[in-house]
Amino acid sequence: MAHIQTAPLPAAVRPGRPRLRAVDPHEVAGLPSLSPLSQLSQVADLLPPGATLLPAPQHALPTLPGRPPMVGYLVLVPADQQPQVPVAAPVPAPAVAPEEQGPVAIDGVRRIAVVDGEELDLTYLEFELLAHLVAHPHRVHTRDQLVTTVWGYGHVGDGRTVDVHVARLRRKLGAEHRHTIQTVRRVGYKYTP
Repeated sequence: MAHIQTAPLPAAVRPGRPRLRAVDPHEVAGLPSLSPLSQLSQVADLLPPGATLLPAPQHALPTLPGRPPMVGYLVLVPADQQPQVPVAAPVPAPAVAPEEQGPVAIDGVRRIAVVDGEELDLTYLEFELLAHLVAHPHRVHTRDQLVTTVWGYGHVGDGRTVDVHVARLRRKLGAEHRHTIQTVRRVGYKYTP
């Protein structure tokens, strides 16, 4: 069997379990001349018991200009064989004074937005849009940037979708704070605390 170097084991990993790392074909004696199926069977010998090796989807692998396409595999290990990693106690977020955030306070952990001490009743996308705008005060965002950032790359829609959600947000912010989301004509929107 070919020799594959292993990385030092962290304390959380049980001894005797092999660690895998990416290797170039010239680093592994014997594997380049073997068929892909033989290569897989030799790599599978290094997996922990019960693990499954699946080819990774090509769209999930990075590409490097001028280099051949990468080949990757997903290693699925049964939950009862996962190494036990200690979970650290959650660190409370530092309290930020409301005046530092303006009239709108966003709590991303609890996914709530508060204006003048009152929690807003927001949909998922309204919260995402407001949180993004509040996180970048005074920055002008085009409608296309907001669609890409908040709705995601695969969203089929146009700038009108953003306009509708901004109108809803302004209504929910109330008359006193609706001006914090400003329209930049023919461009998009910005948050001004």
